[in-house]
Amino acid sequence: MITLNKHPSGRHFLQIPGPSPVPDRILRAISLPTIDHRGPEFGALGLKVIAGLQQLFQTKQPVIIYPASGTGAWEAALVNVMSAGDKVLMFETGHFASLWNKMAQRLGIEPEFLALAGDDRATGLPNSWRHGVQADLIEQRLRADNDHRIKAVCVVHNETSTGVTSDIAAVRRAIDAAGHPALLMVDTISGLASADYRHDEWGVDVTISGSQKGLMMPPGISFNALSKKAIEASKSARLPKAFWAWDEILEMNRTGYWPYTPNTNLLYGLSEALDMLLEQGLPAVFARHQRWATGVRAAVNAWGLPIQCADSNVYSPVLTGVITPQGVDADALRRLIHDRFDLSLGAGLGKLKGRMFRIGHLGDCNDLTLMGALSGVEMGLKLAGIPMAGSGVAAAMAQFAAEPTASQCRNNR
Repeated sequence: MITLNKHPSGRHFLQIPGPSPVPDRILRAISLPTIDHRGPEFGALGLKVIAGLQQLFQTKQPVIIYPASGTGAWEAALVNVMSAGDKVLMFETGHFASLWNKMAQRLGIEPEFLALAGDDRATGLPNSWRHGVQADLIEQRLRADNDHRIKAVCVVHNETSTGVTSDIAAVRRAIDAAGHPALLMVDTISGLASADYRHDEWGVDVTISGSQKGLMMPPGISFNALSKKAIEASKSARLPKAFWAWDEILEMNRTGYWPYTPNTNLLYGLSEALDMLLEQGLPAVFARHQRWATGVRAAVNAWGLPIQCADSNVYSPVLTGVITPQGVDADALRRLIHDRFDLSLGAGLGKLKGRMFRIGHLGDCNDLTLMGALSGVEMGLKLAGIPMAGSGVAAAMAQFAAEPTASQCRNNR
């Protein structure tokens, strides 16, 4: 006899830091009939989404669109500018920085992984996973690289595993201060369209991002935003590449097309997502994410639980990591909350597995959505018998009530 699980009534609360909830406007756009990817209508769509992405990345340079996850865009960035045996400097800020480092090794690149030393005394967790990129350490290492063997500096802007948003402009200043020619390559997969990001102004050579976070899209599209220096470097790079190669894509993109079959219906959704974000204006988009982050952190502080990011200067507007008390299995707590309240929270990844959970506050969200999610977390903490200093729900409510809402724009549905 087969027992079917009954679907719970009401909506599921998806509060992981991506994939984020997809608005109805985008779902409707994706459902449109597929068109000829070599016809004139598609060419107009291609040009539109590329121009919209340039506004989002705040760049006048080309943006490559891949039918792939963010992992694909990581690989594309590396293989287009590197040759076998090239040395790159990476900085350990969490699980995703570590995965990018591992990929570089598998591609035949030689990564050097910088990190803050030691463990945090209060939590026992690695210091490098509680802080952002340390630009001074990058500058010191580059000054010592007299032969300029290091070809690129690779850092994560918004580390999704920890809730830390690093200062990319400071990294650029460090490279320049060292007088080093290394490319600057940045992963902002979870930062784009949620946290302020300025590809041109910050002097980034390759920016990597994806569709399923602040863009409010399903997974399946990823991006490389380029600089002139990166394009020039790609002409002499010797790592094998075919599907990922920039040159053919850049040439076809001039008229809005791709050298392969693109994911047409997801591009419909991307066009709609860009319209929604640009209708609001990027300052309003960034302001509402900062507002939500402030409210969630007020709740965590009221509970008396440590925030994973130990530096208030680099708190993420995208997600908040919450460290559970010693001996409390954060994954068991997440399962309890999911089973009782149909609320999904992000897991602790890598070195943080079982020690923390993540609350996403990005994309298609509002104050009331977060109040519901925080209520689910607080009830879960009570059911798990975890002591709390006070009510996080009350603290978040007071925070949201005290802040003006003029900067919070609503998406049209």
